[in-house]
Amino acid sequence: MSKVPESAELYQRAFLQLIAEDKNISFHAERGREFLYRPGQLLVGPDDQQRVIEKLRENNIVARPVDGFAGLARLILPNNPEDVPRIVRLLRDQRNWPNQRVPLVQPHHVIVGHGGLVMGNPGDRPYPAEPIPAPKSDDRLREVRVGIIDTGISSGADSEHSDWFAERYDKEPDDVDPAYSSGNHFALQGGHGTFVAGVIQSAAPGVTFDPEVALDQNGFGDEERLCNKIIELGQKKINVLNLSLGCFTEDDVASEPLRRAVEGLPADVVVVASAGNQGTQRPSWPAALCRVTAVAAAEQKRDGSLGPAWYSNWGHWVDACAIGNRASTYLKGEWQLPGEASATPFALWAYWYGTSFAAPLVTGRIAATMVADGITAAQARDKLLSGPEFHPGYGVFVK
Repeated sequence: MSKVPESAELYQRAFLQLIAEDKNISFHAERGREFLYRPGQLLVGPDDQQRVIEKLRENNIVARPVDGFAGLARLILPNNPEDVPRIVRLLRDQRNWPNQRVPLVQPHHVIVGHGGLVMGNPGDRPYPAEPIPAPKSDDRLREVRVGIIDTGISSGADSEHSDWFAERYDKEPDDVDPAYSSGNHFALQGGHGTFVAGVIQSAAPGVTFDPEVALDQNGFGDEERLCNKIIELGQKKINVLNLSLGCFTEDDVASEPLRRAVEGLPADVVVVASAGNQGTQRPSWPAALCRVTAVAAAEQKRDGSLGPAWYSNWGHWVDACAIGNRASTYLKGEWQLPGEASATPFALWAYWYGTSFAAPLVTGRIAATMVADGITAAQARDKLLSGPEFHPGYGVFVK
């Protein structure tokens, strides 16, 4: 593998600094079991809430119930905000529940955009790219609707990239990506949602999409915000839902709120999610859920051949892969990471890599196959996934 570029190291350092400074994000750093979570919060099955409170009281831990979400109760631990991982393991230990069922309990996990390497965040920031000609629009795709839950969409996307986005989504103020940390300097995942939307349009030109915000401009969100957006889109008419984001969980146990939110979607909605970017077999959620099509990344080598992307997560839970390093629609602004001597200007186009950008290619191909063959989203997905495995743990390659 080639030497990691200096900008990638600076980018990772900037993410870690943000995590360290954010009082609403805690990092469980146990090697091989890392995850991010909201300090002082436990999510509990509603039928288990009272006995969990009583068990915590036996261990001198104060727990206060507050509003939950996605069918789960929530407990606040005012005196033990950083002890959530230890407390979850205490409550999941069968020895502490003799002749009883172990309760459903988990941390409130933090979600990240899957553009690389720190807990799934991009391994390197984007780079400027040359403009890409808009693909010829297929009017039939206007009847197909794709949900995109991400950082949102650029405020000027429909005018600055009119050939790509004009009249293809409803422009709503709460769907706008803040994008910048200050002035015209990009935040660490500013423009991520606009980039993803462009990848979908490149694979399904003319498709209608609904952008929703569940990640801030640095790429951080949580299970509550993501679940609420999934539920919201489930009440609208969408055919495919793209989630270029995810999280690791404590002891790799499936995220229960995400499972419930996804299972609550109409049966004909296909969900596509990125697999994550740590080069591990650890499952990322929601990608690893049974109903979700999990997408890893492939990359084009210097000799022109295709192979698994070195950064991509992989495993038995992955269904498909697509090229993750690509150019797409972006914003105007400048990138300057702490430690860089000068800023890099961007003029509406960027090149980026990550499973974040493999997943929307698959999403777009599902939409395009629907109209080309006159079939449902589920049938289109199954057709795309009917080929041979590209590489063990990477699923079927989708062009």
